[in-house]
Amino acid sequence: MYDEARIKTSLQASTQDTCKRLRCHLEAAHSGGGARVRLMKNPHTPDSVASTRDVPVKRDPAVPLLSPLSGTQSLVWSQDHRLAVCTASSLAVMELVCDIHSRKQELIFNRTSIPVPLKTYEMKAMKHFTAHSDLPTKQEFQLDRVMNPLGGVHKGIKYASWSPLGCDSSGRCLLACLTLDHRLTVHHSHQRLGWSTLVDLSAKYGEMLQERGYAQLDAKPPEKNLLDFEELQWRYQMQTPVRMEWSGVYTLKQVQPDNSCVHVKMVLLAVLMENGDLVLWKFALPFENGADVVFYDAIASGVSSPSDLAWWEYEHADRRMSGLIVGSELGPVTIMPVSLAGVKGYFTLRHPVILWKECDRMAAENIKCVPLVHPLHKTRCSLIVASRGCYVLWCLLTISPAGLNVNISHLAGLYSLPVVSLAVSRHGVVYTCSTDGWIKKLTPKFTERTLTFQQEEMLCPEGLTNRRLYGIAVSHNEAYLALVSTQRLVDSFHPILSNYHVHFLALKLPETAAGLLLKSPTENLYKEADLLDLVRWNVLKNKSIPRALQQELEQKIREVDSPYLWRLKLFLLRFLHQSLQTPQTVRHWKPSQEVCGALMQDQDGEEDKDLAGECHAIGEANPDEQVEQVRAGMRLVESHLVRENMKKLLGEVYLNTHITQKTCIPTSGLAEHLLKVSDDKNAEVLIGHIKKKMNKQTFPECCSLCQEVLPFTDHKQAVCQNGHMWLRCVLSYQACQSLTFRRCLLQDSISGIPQYEDPPWIKKILQTSCSLCDSPMI
Repeated sequence: MYDEARIKTSLQASTQDTCKRLRCHLEAAHSGGGARVRLMKNPHTPDSVASTRDVPVKRDPAVPLLSPLSGTQSLVWSQDHRLAVCTASSLAVMELVCDIHSRKQELIFNRTSIPVPLKTYEMKAMKHFTAHSDLPTKQEFQLDRVMNPLGGVHKGIKYASWSPLGCDSSGRCLLACLTLDHRLTVHHSHQRLGWSTLVDLSAKYGEMLQERGYAQLDAKPPEKNLLDFEELQWRYQMQTPVRMEWSGVYTLKQVQPDNSCVHVKMVLLAVLMENGDLVLWKFALPFENGADVVFYDAIASGVSSPSDLAWWEYEHADRRMSGLIVGSELGPVTIMPVSLAGVKGYFTLRHPVILWKECDRMAAENIKCVPLVHPLHKTRCSLIVASRGCYVLWCLLTISPAGLNVNISHLAGLYSLPVVSLAVSRHGVVYTCSTDGWIKKLTPKFTERTLTFQQEEMLCPEGLTNRRLYGIAVSHNEAYLALVSTQRLVDSFHPILSNYHVHFLALKLPETAAGLLLKSPTENLYKEADLLDLVRWNVLKNKSIPRALQQELEQKIREVDSPYLWRLKLFLLRFLHQSLQTPQTVRHWKPSQEVCGALMQDQDGEEDKDLAGECHAIGEANPDEQVEQVRAGMRLVESHLVRENMKKLLGEVYLNTHITQKTCIPTSGLAEHLLKVSDDKNAEVLIGHIKKKMNKQTFPECCSLCQEVLPFTDHKQAVCQNGHMWLRCVLSYQACQSLTFRRCLLQDSISGIPQYEDPPWIKKILQTSCSLCDSPMI
């Protein structure tokens, strides 16, 4: 017989030890807002696995939603740092802005929304079956809860998909939106806080089917009448979108009437229909007019009960291959080949590739595909992941001289409940969540022949534990993780009203984000705004630029001297300048002492002393000399960027300007401005060639109000003799004398709008991003 007292003492000691270790772990995770957990590195693991792990930190604010969520995949994050949330009343869009004019440490968003259309989209034949003369046919139609939903048509957003970066007229992403009543539309944000509908693809496809007599893909006309219920079901399924996904950007060669070839960019939107058909739409870039969308192709996948869709794209050297991954509610997952004509180096699959063929009634959802580089073989490969109930299906595709190699398996034991959402970063790190509130991180590890995953449970910060999760999404550079949840249980009961909130977790430390910014392969700060926001948060919090970051940045500038590094330095100085700004100490609501007299002065004497002491402490921490030094540094870096952009612009003028051709670029003013610095030999040589080519011809700018000459005295504004002032374009430095112009996303500068009579090279210059902050012009 066991000793009961000894067992009880042993259990109490074990419980106390476990609680102590858990408490220490949680304190290490939450102390200081960003503690670092160091793990021992396995000597057999590859170098791609970091030896330090970043603990997720909750960032404020938590954005409330005005209506409940809708759809299966509710969160989608774009490449231009906009988060789309599918709700029952609208598609809520939150754009992350790395604001240079604010000193708030919280995340800054521009919130917009696309409302659900008030008019319900339905087929014309539905009205015939609601009052059909045949009673069995009428009852069969009424019992079909898909075509005839109980209690009316569902309202809300079913799914949203972002296009690649650079598809609209301002160089940002297009947004495809699918409602619960099966209306598929494409939108773009041509203004700062406004959305407009470009094209209604559901109506366009319905008209196209009506023109061809609702024939199948093999051009075989229908044999039955529309009033036949089976024919109605077939036509309903061939017009009902289930999912849509954008492809990558493709470059085509287009022959002009003079037999010259120009490169034209396009993007495809693949739409998966309920009957298994894949409909491809072609969008010529930049896409501005909805009438320019072209029906490209239709593919019969043969998949019954389709559930999800994703693009598979393989690129190696000059060769490209594409396919569409189609999942089924019955279980199978298939890659359908896509044939593209006119794309250089493109080749296609000969037959469909079946990744999973078992019909086990486990729906394949949340399909994601990420192109990777095999760290051991140094070759291109593709990682495909999908959720199937409580399991995660993964597949590694590699192409060798022997053909296509497929490695597929499942990850079991992750959750006891089905996986509700799945997000994958560009580096192949998989984040999964279930309704029970647990988030797991799966890091891929490559071996010679297969792939393994390192499983980690992410410790949610305080306030996010024991909450029900509905979806997660990761930002473009894996800096933030967005999740939607409702409040936790109250006394073991669910609340009557659920409040939906979008929370944000910082997945990386500011030091890690700074290192990634310095080693960026794209060298574009706008594409890395999520990483830059982490650095901004660190500078505002500590009121100083990290010494290691500053030293490494100065060293790289001396070695490389690229405009990207100078822009990063300008951003850091602006963040530091905002952190050094003293808070407002003058209280406007307080009456003046002259009015109140000596009594008010005596009553407020102690409070004024406290306020004076506080101001003195702030003055000691942030002296005026330091602020002036930061401002001088900002002016120096900005002047360097302006001069470099001027030299780049004069190079375009030299290449594209003839002697007798008038140009709107203030060439003479730019040359005089560059010659103010005598030690710039490159500018002197360039200006000498331009003056020799222009042959002393100058084309001065004139004021549109008084026709006086606008001298080039400042790169920001131009003032004539009569005092008329015009702002100058940051891209072409010409005076913007029209009522409309564009401003960059961070409201840092303005640019002119390309005119119809402008030559192509000037239009190309005016379509570039801001030269100071890399933001697009809107």
